[in-house]
Amino acid sequence: MIEATLGSLGRPVLQAVAAVGRVALFALQVVGHILRPPFYLRELGSSLVQIGWHSLPVVGLTAIFTGGALALQIYAGGSRFNAESVVPSIVAIGMTRELGPVLGGLMVAARVASSIAAEIGTMKVTEQIDALVTLSTNPLKYLAVPRVVAATLAMPVLVAVGDAIGIMGGWLVGITRLDFNSAAYLKNTVDFLEVWDIGSGLVKGAVFGFIVALMGCYHGMNSARGAQGVGAATKAAVVSASVLILAANYILTEAFFSS
Repeated sequence: MIEATLGSLGRPVLQAVAAVGRVALFALQVVGHILRPPFYLRELGSSLVQIGWHSLPVVGLTAIFTGGALALQIYAGGSRFNAESVVPSIVAIGMTRELGPVLGGLMVAARVASSIAAEIGTMKVTEQIDALVTLSTNPLKYLAVPRVVAATLAMPVLVAVGDAIGIMGGWLVGITRLDFNSAAYLKNTVDFLEVWDIGSGLVKGAVFGFIVALMGCYHGMNSARGAQGVGAATKAAVVSASVLILAANYILTEAFFSS
């Protein structure tokens, strides 16, 4: 009975460790192929459009409502201590350091990781990946590398745009609902916002983009056969990408701002 209990506890742990190892090896293979020819520039360009340009609307809408809600919450909390004037600076810092990259990463994960996993999973089910191997084309090089590189390059741009739109959302709420002077609001935003506040968010964006594309490619290439397998791979890609984004955000925040 004791052995059975320990086995039931240890089996999931071993399975989790094995899964982490498989993902780590997959990531190393992708990184190792980035600088090796051949380079599929057409796939890279298409992925940049799909991941970057087509994600702008959802990232922009998320950012503007987040910035507005953040301004309302900070004003409501600051009014208890007669500190309403901190609204512009806290909105700017909160958007650039945390909410911009994290919420942008989660929205892109929901949109892009699921799309990549479904696309590659369907290619596996319909034996298109086997056809690539038959044509002497490395599926990892052709399918995974362009998407991972595109997401890593596009995500910081999305974060920068989201930061600007989120700060604008806070500004709109501040001048229309909270009776802030527009010039004073913008001056406080510029005075308290530092370069590293923006830079740290862009670094986070690059890491989150890498995670999103990596999880989509990994689960797509390892999906089971059939429609049910593709659906399970899509769900797993979104869940794993979201969890890893939150975990990576804590690690990066600890590294950047712990002192």
